[in-house]
Amino acid sequence: MSTALALAGVTHVLRDRLNDGMVNHNVAGILSTSVTVSVAAPDRVVAADAAEESQLNLYLYKVTPNTGWSQMGLPSHDSTGGHRLTNPPLALNLHYIISAYSGSDLHAEILLGYAMQLMHEFPIITREMVRTSLTPSPAIGADLPPALRALSESGLEDQFEQLRITPHYLDAEEMSKLWTATQSSMRPTAAYEVSVVLIEATSPTNAPLPVLSRGEVDPISGRDRGVVVTPSLIPPLPTLETVEPADAQPVISLGADVALNGHHLNGTSREVRLVNDKFLIDEVIAATGASAPDAITLVVPPARAADFPVGVYNVSARVTPPGETIQRETNQLGAVVAPDIINLPQTIPRDGNGDVTMTIDFTPVLRPGQRATLFFGQQEIVPQAFVPPVASLDFIAEDAPLGDHLIRLRIDGIDSPIIDRAATPPVFLPQTVTVT
Repeated sequence: MSTALALAGVTHVLRDRLNDGMVNHNVAGILSTSVTVSVAAPDRVVAADAAEESQLNLYLYKVTPNTGWSQMGLPSHDSTGGHRLTNPPLALNLHYIISAYSGSDLHAEILLGYAMQLMHEFPIITREMVRTSLTPSPAIGADLPPALRALSESGLEDQFEQLRITPHYLDAEEMSKLWTATQSSMRPTAAYEVSVVLIEATSPTNAPLPVLSRGEVDPISGRDRGVVVTPSLIPPLPTLETVEPADAQPVISLGADVALNGHHLNGTSREVRLVNDKFLIDEVIAATGASAPDAITLVVPPARAADFPVGVYNVSARVTPPGETIQRETNQLGAVVAPDIINLPQTIPRDGNGDVTMTIDFTPVLRPGQRATLFFGQQEIVPQAFVPPVASLDFIAEDAPLGDHLIRLRIDGIDSPIIDRAATPPVFLPQTVTVT
């Protein structure tokens, strides 16, 4: 693969080929004047009010994706979007025009004719051509400007495909648009396409480890067991099917049991993994309770409230199945850790203005970047000024009505539990503030 220097490298190689062709065919002798090859934009080739010298100009006027290599696909990422899995190359076709300039009769036509003959005779830019052009001798390289010395690191000579030059004929309308866009006078011109330049992506990727064996080794044959067919619709691997927090709640509360239901969950070294992409959390907690094939019990310790902020988590289980020595990990399921208010119910008198000032203690800790509000009945209240991380917030309910008011704390759109869903029919939990 090539680097981002490949575009400049191709232009430099083409210019060298044209220069060599002019020398080998003694074009300067034919025209009785020196001949140069420039790589400037057409409007910069001839300075204003300057005499027009006999020269060729090579100009990269367009870059397009290569249709063949573009089918390789875009860079792919894992399910979290945080880790890159593949780095397909950036495949490009380069479009050039070669224009001939001269103030003398027929010189431009002679120059363009030799340039087109050269492109026709050598339609492939070989690796040796690239290496010779971009890696000059030490004596010459020391005198080159830094930009040209850097081209030796382009990797152009080592990319998978060699560069092919193809004529590209522009009709009168395309030619007119091109010269109008460059704001310069039209000159005898030929167009070419150079394909394909493969620029290597530099983002780090995840690479799978090689497979050591396909199952256990048969002691008699010495061969791997290979794939074993199990006649069952249930995969013989640890699998999670549902996440059920305690008391039929839809959210996880710290310190409360969470049942991870599934199959093939019995064994040793039973753990639960919690991943939160927003806060880059990837924590493992030992499972509680006895080993069972259909469930694993998770309890997030309240003492670790600072480690598990309110938010959405990916939950998976790890277990070493009976008769095996390698720990296996299940699929991931989504779960929500919600805030819990721990100092309700309260009775608070109104002040002289009829306002109520409440201090709400909660768990887990509110982290920087999280937004918290309080619902006082149906009224949403923003907290007083605070500096995170905090586990307590002050709220003021202005002109608060007398009586009992249900309280909910909302952090990042997730409300603290307020309904007792284990009761039939459901009832409200005693998460109230009584205003007197």
